[in-house]
Amino acid sequence: MQPLTKPLFVFDGTCGFCRKWVARWRRATGDRVDYAPFQEAAARFPEIPPERFAVAAQLIEPGGRRSEGAEAVFRSLAQAPGRGWPLWLYDHVPGFAAVSDWCYRRIARHRPLCDRVTDAVWGPHVVPPGETLTAWIFLRLLGIVAALAFVSLALQIKGLAGTEGILPAREFLDAVRSHYGAMSPALVPTLCWFGASDAALLGMSVAGVAFSLLLAAGIAPVASLVGVWVLYLSLASAGQEFFYFQWDALLLETTFLSLFLAPWRWHSRPRDDPPPPRAALWLLRWLLFRLVFSSAVVKLSSGDPTWRHLTALTWHYQTQPLPPWTAWYAHQLPAWFQKLSAAVMFAIEGLVPFFIAAPRRIRFAAAGMLAGLQLLILVTGNYGIFNLLTIALCVLLLDDGVWPRRRSARARTDLAEPEPRAHAGVAWPARALRPIAAALVVLSLVPLTNAFRWPVTWLGPVAIGHRALSPFQLSNSYGLFAVMTTERDEIDVEGSDDGVTWRSYPFRWKPGDPMRKPAFVAPHMPRLDWQMWFASLGDVRRETWFLRFCDRLLRGSRPVTALLESTPFPRSPPRFVRALFWDYRFTNAATRRATGAWWRRELRGLYCPVLTLVDGRLAAVESDSLGNVIRGAP
Repeated sequence: MQPLTKPLFVFDGTCGFCRKWVARWRRATGDRVDYAPFQEAAARFPEIPPERFAVAAQLIEPGGRRSEGAEAVFRSLAQAPGRGWPLWLYDHVPGFAAVSDWCYRRIARHRPLCDRVTDAVWGPHVVPPGETLTAWIFLRLLGIVAALAFVSLALQIKGLAGTEGILPAREFLDAVRSHYGAMSPALVPTLCWFGASDAALLGMSVAGVAFSLLLAAGIAPVASLVGVWVLYLSLASAGQEFFYFQWDALLLETTFLSLFLAPWRWHSRPRDDPPPPRAALWLLRWLLFRLVFSSAVVKLSSGDPTWRHLTALTWHYQTQPLPPWTAWYAHQLPAWFQKLSAAVMFAIEGLVPFFIAAPRRIRFAAAGMLAGLQLLILVTGNYGIFNLLTIALCVLLLDDGVWPRRRSARARTDLAEPEPRAHAGVAWPARALRPIAAALVVLSLVPLTNAFRWPVTWLGPVAIGHRALSPFQLSNSYGLFAVMTTERDEIDVEGSDDGVTWRSYPFRWKPGDPMRKPAFVAPHMPRLDWQMWFASLGDVRRETWFLRFCDRLLRGSRPVTALLESTPFPRSPPRFVRALFWDYRFTNAATRRATGAWWRRELRGLYCPVLTLVDGRLAAVESDSLGNVIRGAP
């Protein structure tokens, strides 16, 4: 007999279950291991009793070592890079070998049943069909979502962070530099250090659109992703309160992780792109897990009684920041349905993420449920790009076997060698990517621990490293509506020339006129309208940006008034501004049929006292309880 030059895995060639799994393992080990059915190979090894071949798979190694069953499987897989951990557990963890051998024997005795189970949960692709096309589709979707985000920014960046905006980026950066000196760029990473004029901010937004479209077209994907990430981080870092939204953090983290998924080539095409690195794929799946699972955890760990009693959705549709008209109808649903919906939501957010690592068809079902939840949120709320970006991440739970061009192809479950495939690009090398992936996973434990409201001291230096890198938003906290708001207070900003006659500043999207139909605005993100919702939850003395907003209205800043639906003072700015607090609630069906009103509202009082400019500076004016200026006040 000719001596073996590499390990030989011998199996039952008449067993369909065995052939399917051997084909899968062969794809992993490549030419490092030979495979042969015992019906052909048994005669080469007369020293092995024939009945052993029928009972369990055998692995014969060049040095003469023979193993069988679970150990044979683990030793053969250990020949593949990154697949040696099962063998390490088998050799070093007490009890693991006994359990593995017992499981192997049970499976071997019930192979027909296991074959049917394999078909049920893996489908026709026990041999992984790969994720090259899937990654290509995901990067195209990411490019489209990023383009939408940058377009939204371009429409409002001058009013938010321009020189006449509410929170000018230039003033903010000057204050940071004067306080932190040379450390400033590390604390606020932004290209705005080179210039924060209106033209620069708008130029970065437009350039972001261009890089995003290049990514969507598959042009230089790595360079395009770098451009998207650097530009969006620059605007988000300089934009201050107007960029403290979770979808901004999610877009930045997704874009950064996608750098490791994209191929290094000038034009990405799925037919000849290299396979995406497994570490990069699982980093993005881990991001999806943290995003969804944290949403369930923060609701439960907050102790909020509405989530604990499953009544939160009876309030959510009318108290969410920018409800569309569909939220009015959702609010009318009976209480039992709202409780059932909350229970289903907890099941999807709290349990389904664990199926991200499940076998193929179970993972697909998880992707469908996660994406389905996002679609329901999308049709009842306005959350910018959040839902679209989350759905794009769900795409990465699929593989190339689901797409139309592959459905007609017959599944490969035989033992033929996979056909060689020429690639016109290169992927990130595994040896370089694995330590990076490990470091990013460890860093992500900090925000995940925070979601549980546990102290992060057990993470030691990891927490310090996470804090140091937090300006770059590489690993972020997620989880919306940890505490459900049960009342809706709307701020109505008004201006006056005489302190007696007041006229409202109508916003484009947030509730105002009770007769106006709530509208859909996503994927556009009207940041001022959103920030007004957050302002209503707190005290005006803590919302310094709101005072700056009032200051800009008194000065007649055109970039700021352009963020509103219109200005009641088109020729010259008002002399006074004030803000009233209103309690808003959805009308019931009978009221809307009778009056056509979507909202009913009740005045609660002043949110912000009357303000004016005195010697060019913002000052409060003496007024009565409703904000009417007392005679004699400036």
